[in-house]
Amino acid sequence: MASIGSDRCSAESAAFRQASDHPSLVLVTCILASSLAFIDGSVVNVGLPAISESLHGDAAQLQWIVNAYLLPLSALLLLGGALGDRFGRRKILIAGIALFAIGSALCGLADSLNLLLAARGLQGIGAALLLPNSLAILGSTFSGEGRGRAIGTWSAVSAIAAAIGPVLGGWLIDTIGWRFIFFINLPVALAGIVMALVYVRDPVRGADGMPLDFLGAAFATIALAALTWGLTIGSGHSGWTMMAMSAVAIGAVLSAAFLWIERRRGDEAMTPLSVFGSQSFVGLTLLTLLLYGALGGLLVLVPYILIQGAHYTATGAGAALLPFPIVLAVASPIMGSIAGRSGPRLPLTIGPMIVAAGFLLLLLLTPGSSYWTGVLPAILVISLGMAGAVAPLTTAVLTSVDARHTGSASGLNSAVSRAGGLVATALLGGVLAAEGEALYDAFHVAALFGAGVSVLAGASAFLFVGERANPSA
Repeated sequence: MASIGSDRCSAESAAFRQASDHPSLVLVTCILASSLAFIDGSVVNVGLPAISESLHGDAAQLQWIVNAYLLPLSALLLLGGALGDRFGRRKILIAGIALFAIGSALCGLADSLNLLLAARGLQGIGAALLLPNSLAILGSTFSGEGRGRAIGTWSAVSAIAAAIGPVLGGWLIDTIGWRFIFFINLPVALAGIVMALVYVRDPVRGADGMPLDFLGAAFATIALAALTWGLTIGSGHSGWTMMAMSAVAIGAVLSAAFLWIERRRGDEAMTPLSVFGSQSFVGLTLLTLLLYGALGGLLVLVPYILIQGAHYTATGAGAALLPFPIVLAVASPIMGSIAGRSGPRLPLTIGPMIVAAGFLLLLLLTPGSSYWTGVLPAILVISLGMAGAVAPLTTAVLTSVDARHTGSASGLNSAVSRAGGLVATALLGGVLAAEGEALYDAFHVAALFGAGVSVLAGASAFLFVGERANPSA
């Protein structure tokens, strides 16, 4: 038995050494793969008005263009990582890229909203497979300081991709049409698959690995779908009908069933509930849901109102958000350093409060205001507040649980951040359905709501997060 274990370890070590023969190209591969998800997550927001006009969608359908992608991504992110651990990260990465590419092609070819929504769901499944495995491959290819630099490069380029996405997408929409915001993914996906086949090597986990939590994944997906559908109907013109309330109730019941399943599975669960034994982690999870929910609503609504209300071009609306990732990229390392000295509680309390102030500045956006007075001040303040929270949040999550659960905690926090955007988008029906002066009035109500949610996010950090989040400290 010892020799079998030794042979297996040797085989895995050899595979990792092969992956390290071209570490820079492995990094490029992972960046290409993940950039698909990051660009698509931001560029579609700019395309909503054009897609609506082309395919004759109403407000609820516009919400689902965003949420059909976020739903499988939120629900299956943890399962995607587990599949990579079980069957091989390279194999699941390639499968995720391929699914994303197929979904992108179908989005570009869609001649109806129903086909577009189905294709967006396929993109979301692909993203749930490729995102966790691109990071896991980086972790196995690099070590020590090299790993930190590689993940830092991956994060920085991902942020740049998310920033360029709306501007590039807006230009494509204005020049050759919205379908090309999806077709542009195809050459990137092809390059990612070819490079993964050539340069990435990864040991395959045998059938004796941890059982996969397909039941938990199914309940999480259906529960989120029911909640999202109910919230979408309830926030629209129809209001809180019996159907809307029933969907939310079913989602709540299925969520409780999901938690029961995860509790029964213990540490083999997709979402090990033992991580919630840490008070800090509970506070950080609540903060993530609220803060990223507010941010998700912002990234949908600002381009929409600029195009529909202020008559910006799609390119101009995409460029309007450009200061956000720039400030985030510059200020986040500084705030991360400050948090390292002061502990996470203070920046995680103050950062969301600054975000709330930025949302209040959006009340200055009126039909007659310019970009420089109605949009830019709010974007700058919100980005400064997010910079104060993002880096400390990542560090605090990893130190809020014991070492055995850091992977689960990090993956769960990432899934929760996307679920926040999912819920926020589901609540935007009243804004997306409004026109003229009513559009600005509805936008201002949403901005006030975003400010309140951000304040609650800061309060959750103040009340639950310790000065030092490490439970073993």
